Amino acid sequence: MSRPLKHRVLIVDDEESIRVVFAQLLQREGYEVDTAENGFDALLQLKQFIPDVIISDLNMPKMSGFEFLSVVRRRFPNISVIAASGAYGSKIVPNGVLADAFCAKEQEHLESLLNSVAHLIKPSAARATAHR
Repeated sequence: MSRPLKHRVLIVDDEESIRVVFAQLLQREGYEVDTAENGFDALLQLKQFIPDVIISDLNMPKMSGFEFLSVVRRRFPNISVIAASGAYGSKIVPNGVLADAFCAKEQEHLESLLNSVAHLIKPSAARATAHR
């Protein structure tokens, strides 16, 4: 019997504590998780593997999440993206952000993050199955 394929998530955030919390949360749910501390590091990782979902902070040094997500959308349009930020309190994607979903980084929104990942993976898994 073959094991089910683990879905892969890439977390991009300049704050190590956020990367660790998000990674532990997703790993407990059975996701394979990779992390990057900025957009440049994440783009290098995307040369090695393609995740099912990217969770990216919006406010980062070197390459902001806005810039990173713009590059991802052009180069990897099939990857689902969740923008994360502590600067926006709403549950909708802020204007100018090229993302499929948005999650505030506060502790009380972690369940929302899990729901968004699961919701975005379902359509991508269906597309992958249809193309086999």
